This record gives sequence, C-alpha cells and structure tokens, in this order.
Amino acid sequence: MALSLAINLPPPLRDNLLRLQPLAPQFQFKFPIPSARIRCSSSFNHISLKMVRVTPNNNPLVCHFHTAQFGGEVRRRMIRRLWCVQSQSASSSLFSSTSTTITNNTKKSIVLLGAPQVSTIVLDALLTASALPHSSFEVAAIVTQPAARRDRGKKLMLSPLANYALDRGFSSHLIFTPQRAGDDTFLSDLKALQPQLCITAAYGNILPTKFLDIPSAGTVNIHPSLLPIYRGAAPVQRALQDGVKQTGVSLAFTVRALDAGPIIATETIEVDDHIKAPDLLELLFHKGSKLLIAELPSIFDGSARVKAQPQDDSKATLAPKFCYFMQIGPDESWLFFDQEAPVLHNKVRAFSGWPGTRAKIQAVDKDGQKKTLEIKIITTRVCSHENEHFNEADDIAFVNGALVFPCGRGTSLEVLEVQLPGKNVVKAAAFWNGLRGQKLKKL
Repeated sequence: MALSLAINLPPPLRDNLLRLQPLAPQFQFKFPIPSARIRCSSSFNHISLKMVRVTPNNNPLVCHFHTAQFGGEVRRRMIRRLWCVQSQSASSSLFSSTSTTITNNTKKSIVLLGAPQVSTIVLDALLTASALPHSSFEVAAIVTQPAARRDRGKKLMLSPLANYALDRGFSSHLIFTPQRAGDDTFLSDLKALQPQLCITAAYGNILPTKFLDIPSAGTVNIHPSLLPIYRGAAPVQRALQDGVKQTGVSLAFTVRALDAGPIIATETIEVDDHIKAPDLLELLFHKGSKLLIAELPSIFDGSARVKAQPQDDSKATLAPKFCYFMQIGPDESWLFFDQEAPVLHNKVRAFSGWPGTRAKIQAVDKDGQKKTLEIKIITTRVCSHENEHFNEADDIAFVNGALVFPCGRGTSLEVLEVQLPGKNVVKAAAFWNGLRGQKLKKL
C-alpha cells in the first residue's frame, strides 16, 4: 500500500521531491496541503523524511520513511535528492516554526569544480566570503575527480579538494565525483541543485554543452595565465619553461573551445627567476580567488557578460601537459647538458614537484671503476663560474656547496639539491660527501 506524503513546498523544492517518485514508487507525493511541514535528518547511510501535519484538533500527524529501506543505488540517489532540497531551504532545518510554508533561500548557489590542492584555495575563499553577514551566495556543492589510487601504497584516496571540503564540514552527499561531467545521473543531480554559477579551478575534465547549459549565470574558469597565451593543462609549467618575466591569472567564461571564453578580468604579476611551478601556481590561485570574489556581483547581475572581452585567437598559444616516462610520448623529464644553463634551470623550475627532472651521471672511483647513477635534480641556479673549474669537458665540479655542471655555450649550472631513487632530497654537499672521493662526470 502506498504511503502518501502531502507537503506544501515552493515549486523548486517540490520539483526536487517529485523526482524521487520513480525511485520510490511506494511513496506518493501530493501537493499542496498548507498545514504540512517536513524535516530532513540524515546519517552517512540513510536519510529520514519526517512529515508533520496538524489536524483540526491540533494533534500532529507524523509520517516517516527511511532510505535505508531501499537498495544501494536508489538510496544514494534519494539521499542526494533530499540533500539538494536541504541545501535550498531557507534555514538549516526544512521547516519554519512560524510559518506553514517553506521559504526559498535568497542566497545564490555556487558549485565549485576542482581536484588538486590549489582548488582548495578557491574553496576556502568562497566559504570565507559566503560566511560574511551580507554575502549573497553560498557553496551548494563540490564536483571533483573520483577517488584514485595514489602514493606507493596505492591506497584509494579522495582528491585534495574532496578531503578539504569534508574537513570544512561539507556534507559528503554534496560532493559529486562523476567519471565524466556528461554523465546523465550526475547532470540530473546537478540540475536538482539549480545552481546560478559553476566555477572551475583545475578541474581537469571536459565540460559538455549540456553541463554548460545548467547554471543560469554560466560557468567561470580561473586560469593561471594571461589568456589567450598558454591555453591548456600546464600554463604555469610552460610559462616557466619558456623563462617568462611576467605572467598572471585570468577569469573567463567557459565555452566548448579550450580556454577560449570571454575574459572577465585579469591580474599580472612579475615572475621571480627562482620561483618553482608549485609555488607560482599557488600564488596565482590566491590572486585568482580574490579576483573571483571581487567579480561575483557583476557575474550574478549579468554585467560581467557585457564587459567581458573576447579573446584574440590569433595570439593564442598552447600549454600541453607533460610527457614523462609513465606516459606515451617523448620523455620530457631528462636534462641534456649540451643545452645552455638558463634553459635547464627554467626546465627544473617548470617540472618541479611533478614530473620532476632527471639526469644520468657517472661516478668513477680511484681504480677507474665506473657506475652510472640516475638522480633527480631538485633545485638549481645559473652560475657565473667559468669552465676553468673543469679538468675535462665532462667533469662535474663541487664549488661553494653546489655541484657545477658544464653546459652548452660555455655556461654552467649549479645544482643545489638532488635525490637518488628511493631516497630523500639532500643538499649537494651531503651528496658529494657520500661519494667518498669518487669523481663525477656527466653523461
């Protein structure tokens, strides 16, 4: 026998509950009855919907159902739907103590898409700004990459953004992890949230048109370059590899073409000669987050659409992701010392963190026995030492705490930190002392 729930809700919330009907045919949702109120409560595995209707003699009539009664997939979707209802309610509970009708939340809803650590910078800025007394928006949901096996133990781990969201008290039911942004189930859940705006911050998945059509104010991307230059997956790394003296961050509307949408705002910064990719990326996302918060009012009221400037495609350059030894394609992580020292230094900065830069060198003992070593080059600088420090053209010298490599066109590269396979990063001096009198030669 079907259980009827008669609930008086505003249309958006009512529609969300009605979407549960195919999932739970034994429940019938009927509208409206002015004296009905609902409350939603939850745990990790189930959610309870409680309907209270006051009878003419002022006795409450209470109906319950629990999603634990259903199968796993049905339960998961029902939980998510009901959380969508909760996220749009006017308060943390789904009923008002002074009114028989639930009011809509006046705050505009934002959905953030991201995955790596830098995405947490954007989430932190949004949550902080949304908590201010006169904030006009809230973060309604997070979209991130599915859990993946990481590190040497190959443990199944959530993305850094998902972990950070949970640490900040975000409900796990409002963290979406679709394999593709075009998955029908995911898009259905996203529509139920009725987001005004989606924001991407290093999300890493292609967004199809049917996704872009959902948020009423559009989708905005924080891109760490001065578009249209360095469109693509590795703008910071490619900029450092090219030795740029200036870079910046762009706030742009997302379109189907790669990083080609109209630009809302940009900020330019000077690039230090020694900054590495992870540090520069973090700096640019801090700048981009502040830019986003400042521009949110214009994005919501539509004026950002009017002022946004189209990109000049004739000036566009690409920043493709790296190819390294675990991917198909040429391995970019090796250093070749026939190149000039500034080129190698920029590459070490660009590839810092992941995938890193490697070199093969030769250790020669007093008896002439040779051993090839593969080392990871961690930190470098271009030095002014002349090649007079080298007895032979392929000798590696140790000067003032640095390994000095002879490079192309008479230049020299100082290596300040290295790492052997399976070992910790060490200073060049510690590495040199560990050789115990062996000579080093480049290969």
